[in-house]
Amino acid sequence: MSTRQDGRSGEDQLIDRFFRPIAKHPGALGLVDDAAFLTPPAGSDLVLTVDAVVVGVHFLADDPADSVAKKALRVNLSDLAAKGAKPLGALLSLSMPENTGDDWLAAFARGLGEDCAAFDCPLLGGDMTGTPGLLTISITAIGAVPTGRMVRRKGAQPGDVLVITGTIGDAVLGLKLRREPNNPAFARLNRTARALLADRYLLPQPRVALARSLHEHATAAVDISDGLAGDVGKLAAASGVAARIEAKRIPFSAPARTALSEEPNLVETMLGGGDDYEIAATVPENRLKALQAAGTESGIDVTAIGRIEAGEGVTVLGLDGQPLALKQASFSHF
Repeated sequence: MSTRQDGRSGEDQLIDRFFRPIAKHPGALGLVDDAAFLTPPAGSDLVLTVDAVVVGVHFLADDPADSVAKKALRVNLSDLAAKGAKPLGALLSLSMPENTGDDWLAAFARGLGEDCAAFDCPLLGGDMTGTPGLLTISITAIGAVPTGRMVRRKGAQPGDVLVITGTIGDAVLGLKLRREPNNPAFARLNRTARALLADRYLLPQPRVALARSLHEHATAAVDISDGLAGDVGKLAAASGVAARIEAKRIPFSAPARTALSEEPNLVETMLGGGDDYEIAATVPENRLKALQAAGTESGIDVTAIGRIEAGEGVTVLGLDGQPLALKQASFSHF
């Protein structure tokens, strides 16, 4: 990377142009230091999470740069939300191929800045490198919960109700639609319905507004990133319990229901495909209405889809009420 006579590298110049204007938090130190500082709220634990998104894996090469930035941040905010944590800030690591242009960087920084402001999660710092490989964005998000109140995967108890936020399966259908626009399952979808599915893949909706209510009411929770069945399975295993999911109770969007009516077998893809970035949580029966009311107040649907039972494993009852043998319970990179 080139260096000016004043010692400032090309990386410094890119930071000056694109990222310093959006790093307004005092702890970011104007992005002129090697580190940032953050003072956690009194009586809080810090919650840390990191996720990377890679072109061709988590987003497509022709996706708009501002949307890519937003997705990179939001997948991390979804993890914080599932832990009941309020965002405090984020660190960015950006590895770019040589052909990454200034227009792409400008749009990326604009999108990141918009979401940092929208979710009150300031950019605190990070790193930029060139790479002969694929465009890769990694974000570390930092949040806070009242001391000892982080909602873990471990904690579900037999008798708890299993709930999820939002709708399931839209994102994986959105990706499938991008790749197979003429698939018969999508034949009856109009332009608006297709746009909804595509948007759910491109722009997750992290449920940060529900975070406080989760640490008040939930016994366990997990971010649904790899697929509902698989992620609930992780929660059940961590808690030493079994989970029963009833597919007929799972909330599907209108476009998803239309696609299912054309191709019922898509339900397996929708339960194991991933990219939902909703929250699955377990709640004692006497706390269910309170959590649902909090969701309604925040504009987030909270739907009961099953139960926690003694034992191990996950049982999924299909739309016909019969046990469903999923070929793939969740997405896996390996």
